[in-house]
Amino acid sequence: MATRIKENYLKALYHLHHRDPNISISDLGTEMGLSKPTVNDMVKKLEAKGWLKYQKYKPLQLTKEGLLIAALIIRKHRLSEMFLTKMMSFGWEEVHDIAEELEHIKSDAFFDRMDELLGFPTRDPHGSPIPDKSGAITELDYQILSTIVQGSTVTFKALRDSSSKLLQYLNKKSLALGTTITVMEKEAFDGSMTIRYGGQEVVLSDAVAKRLLVEC
Repeated sequence: MATRIKENYLKALYHLHHRDPNISISDLGTEMGLSKPTVNDMVKKLEAKGWLKYQKYKPLQLTKEGLLIAALIIRKHRLSEMFLTKMMSFGWEEVHDIAEELEHIKSDAFFDRMDELLGFPTRDPHGSPIPDKSGAITELDYQILSTIVQGSTVTFKALRDSSSKLLQYLNKKSLALGTTITVMEKEAFDGSMTIRYGGQEVVLSDAVAKRLLVEC
């Protein structure tokens, strides 16, 4: 359990690092949903492992080893999500919690075989990149749907937020990755937009449009 908790901290630090490398104890506490004293105690344990650099009043920094371990945990998580959707027919809204359990399995052979069976995917069911075995990750230059101008046609490629509530909402709208979307109208007042896909027109709120990543 102690190892699992440390791995969850590393994962949170990895996500924060890719948003902004200047990570504070408060940022980490917010990401983990934990108090500052609790987080501060774990930060010291991660530093003792050589996974994190910590100096008072300075940003937290993942070490090279810490970044690699975190990337490989995320690799396991995203491969698991892909396996659950492609090989076991789970919905994309169902896989996160199961993958949270699977990501802590220590066997590299288990995930190597999973990767092979899947045909070595580079993206998970939500469009997020899957790190390779060396921890390297290839980011694609997607745009946020809310920034796309009226009249443009784009392809829905990934999500900025893969919460189950958002995924369930998109299921109801029959809006899946790979869908070709045309922006018909943008509302200046509230940022909502009317989009067309699959022979239907749907109005998306600004909050939803800001969570969808597209490719022109």
